[in-house]
Amino acid sequence: MTRRPRRTALASGLTALALVAALTSGGCSAERRDTLVVLGPWTGAEGIAFEAMLKRLDDGTGKTYAYRGTRSLRETLVAQLEAGDPPDVAVLNSLGELTEYARGNRLEPLDTPGHPPWAPRIDVNGSRHTYWVPLKVDLKSLVWSKKNKGSKGSKGSKGNKGSEGNPRWCVGLASQATSGWPGTDWIEDLVLHRSGPDVYARWASGRLSWRSAAVRGAWTAWARLLGERSKKSVDLSLTTSYEGTRDPDAERPRPRGLLNSPELDCTHEHQSAFIRYLYANAKGKGGAKEGGGGGVRVDPSARFLPGPAAHDGAYEVAGDMAAAFRGGPAARELVERLSGGAARRLWHEEAEPELRPFFPGAGDPRPTDPGGDEVAAILTGGAKALCFDASDAMPPALRDAFHRAVLRYFRDPSAARLDTLLGQLDTVRAETGGGTLAPDLLCAPPAPG
Repeated sequence: MTRRPRRTALASGLTALALVAALTSGGCSAERRDTLVVLGPWTGAEGIAFEAMLKRLDDGTGKTYAYRGTRSLRETLVAQLEAGDPPDVAVLNSLGELTEYARGNRLEPLDTPGHPPWAPRIDVNGSRHTYWVPLKVDLKSLVWSKKNKGSKGSKGSKGNKGSEGNPRWCVGLASQATSGWPGTDWIEDLVLHRSGPDVYARWASGRLSWRSAAVRGAWTAWARLLGERSKKSVDLSLTTSYEGTRDPDAERPRPRGLLNSPELDCTHEHQSAFIRYLYANAKGKGGAKEGGGGGVRVDPSARFLPGPAAHDGAYEVAGDMAAAFRGGPAARELVERLSGGAARRLWHEEAEPELRPFFPGAGDPRPTDPGGDEVAAILTGGAKALCFDASDAMPPALRDAFHRAVLRYFRDPSAARLDTLLGQLDTVRAETGGGTLAPDLLCAPPAPG
């Protein structure tokens, strides 16, 4: 083992400590309350664009805003809360966590109306308020595929889809501390398309057993769709990032997407709209037209998933929501401004085309990259129902158990293993209360404005 010189190790240690201190400090001491700190999940180019928007947004407010982005958002926020020094505003994608914070009196109620399914009004201490607002949203019920590789799908003999084309599914389940979520997205989408929004919402809110026919059937349907896989293939999927492998020949090696990772030898990928930054040339007017030079297209996942055609208009969605943890009226005002038209226009201007956010309102700016406009159309009117990501609506302990169960089932999709896993998830459901939100808050039609 190569040893570092002591001076280098010490310097690295001090740098690391400084970084941790910077992230875990709210950064708004009593002497510097003119600066409001926003803690969020975006780093790299996404973080740069959001920070640039934030700097332009603070003109004329009398306050300045500072952004701190981290890939370890939950851990950083928990550390700040335990230290009694939270950020003024934090951006999270978990309704389960946000609801727990609201009911633990960690969040400040807002004056804005609800915006289901991303920001419903919830009951806390006998009164109903909105406690967070959506900044950006995402569409999850999508399949990305290589052109001319059976992308159209078809109706089966009994009205089911996905019987044509024999897709070779790309699967990359690794994601640092949250490995497994690409698999939970599969299960969630299958519950939605096989059983519909009502059953989906009951399950996501803890009102339906994991061992019910609807939920169990989604797991077994996933295994059938993936088909037989070798141990080598399974191991590769468990250790490969959802972004795919890196291109060693590129001048600046970067992930190239699962479809472009030759090690996986696959033709179709079930993934949400955010992945378009890796497939910037994809396009799909409703999935009917091929895209540009990237050789990749996007289709609604209902064309590939078994289930009644009546559920084809239901889509799974996710979002990044802002909540005020402290800072009083100034922080609440910032939260409302961040979700307003001016902020969305500025964010759209600052972001690279393939990273431009999707917003929930039909009147908001739309991404103009191929495929982006079509995704925005579904989010703001093309869908019949938008249902929030089930695992992100669950209590954090249940969500994390779901992630782990998917990884174990992927390695061993036997009936005996599934029985054990679903029983364990039902136990966690009972211990956590199962859900944080009522079923009627998790699915809603697109907002027109």
